Amino acid sequence: MNIETWFLVIYFVAMAAIGVATLKMGNKDSEGFLLGGRSLGPAVTALRLQSSSMSGYMFLGAGSLAYTKGYFSLWYAMGDIGGGVLNLSILGRRMRKLSQILGSLTSIEYLEHRYPSRWIRAIAAPIAVACIFFYVMTQFIAGGRGLEMVTGIPYAWALLIAVGVIVFYTFLGGYLAVAYTDFVQAIIMLIGMLWILIGTMQAIGGWTAGNEAVGEINPNLLTMWGPDGIESVQWGVIIGAVLVFSIGYMGWPHVNVSHMAMKRPSVARTASMYATGFNLLFIPAPYIVGVMALILLPTLDNPELAVFQVADTVLPNFAVGIVMAGIMAAIMSTADALLLQSGTIASQDLFRRFVKPDMTDRQSVWISRFTVLILAIIGYWVAVNDPPSVAEVAIFATTVLGAAFVPVYVAAAWWKKANVPGAIVSMILGTISSVGWQLAGLVDSTGIDPMGIGIVCSTLAIIIVSLATQRSHPVPEHVLAALEETEKIGAIPAHMLAGQNDALAGQVPKEAEEK
Repeated sequence: MNIETWFLVIYFVAMAAIGVATLKMGNKDSEGFLLGGRSLGPAVTALRLQSSSMSGYMFLGAGSLAYTKGYFSLWYAMGDIGGGVLNLSILGRRMRKLSQILGSLTSIEYLEHRYPSRWIRAIAAPIAVACIFFYVMTQFIAGGRGLEMVTGIPYAWALLIAVGVIVFYTFLGGYLAVAYTDFVQAIIMLIGMLWILIGTMQAIGGWTAGNEAVGEINPNLLTMWGPDGIESVQWGVIIGAVLVFSIGYMGWPHVNVSHMAMKRPSVARTASMYATGFNLLFIPAPYIVGVMALILLPTLDNPELAVFQVADTVLPNFAVGIVMAGIMAAIMSTADALLLQSGTIASQDLFRRFVKPDMTDRQSVWISRFTVLILAIIGYWVAVNDPPSVAEVAIFATTVLGAAFVPVYVAAAWWKKANVPGAIVSMILGTISSVGWQLAGLVDSTGIDPMGIGIVCSTLAIIIVSLATQRSHPVPEHVLAALEETEKIGAIPAHMLAGQNDALAGQVPKEAEEK
């Protein structure tokens, strides 16, 4: 094996070892397996949230957008940089507190507890699973392509190895395995991407020389208006590009579960600072590398490989191995979160809720693991036979998640009048409008992005329908009481923790939940 492959082998073994190490760390019941016992601090929370948001898109999709559209791609980066701090600031503290008061173990169950109706979960769970499946498939494809390029292993086998490692540690360790591996992977991602950026700047002779060379290819690439100039700008698309990775995070169930797993609500404040620092260092880099790849790789056939190929061009062999570990970290940190969330939805939000309510915690954990395995097999089969574009599928899946869920998650924590009919219509209309807009090809003809139209439709729906149905569907008193408690600073009263994990509930009154 070459040196790059050895680095990847060591990295894969380390991630699997974390899965084994967390096997005995409180994963025997549902709360331990699904939320890690609500025990995570600010650094792990922030980097877990960011690494599971970034995904292989940052190494494939971001580089591809930059290679084809120049600095226009930075509209996506602008939204991404603020996404983490917005999510933690708006949802973090309140969702952590409200989810514990309501006894929620999953981000979909949380929605049903806040909007008490079985239809909430019956609608939300299938939408989430469908979008998550498409998104996880892009991670598999990205992992397979990366391994194929570095190791020379045929794509099908490279894909199988990548999927196998991800499934192994997710299967064993549950949320703790995902959280701790994501934390380590976020650090590796950052080191790897900054290394590629520095190597790229050295290879092109610096920032000024690089931009001058790009300007000679097409001066419009140096602007944020795209290769055809400002005359061709579609402002609706730009607004959607900013929205999908800024407020869009607040609609992703696999990301929002991070709030529920925090040790206490006040963790959200410190986590916001960690998330912002990570984003400022990490996010601009792949876009800049993608633009500069136009100079280094002018005849590149597949723009999605821009960052991979630049790394292979500008870095020494030993560094390529470390950087490839960073790329795989981005891919795996999202794939594991997506797989675990899919298993969670299947076991808790579908099987336990609608099929076998008396299911034990042990049975629930095993159904979650079985779902992870089945989805991985299906995802592998699709990815190896007819792999779609990573950037297009990733943006589409995250757009639908954002359009369907952002208003219901935000209103759940902040608006006492948000009720069941409003939430149901909001999720359905957000999904249908964003999917229909994309499939009907209305983006090009109207200049409006699916994310923009979806968010507007779902937001108007929850406001109008909730206000119109206040008398027929009032928000239950126990939910109103829980919402009032989330507005307060301090410990959750013991009487509001009924039904919670005894050990966890017993700790809360003894220490201030927030400072």
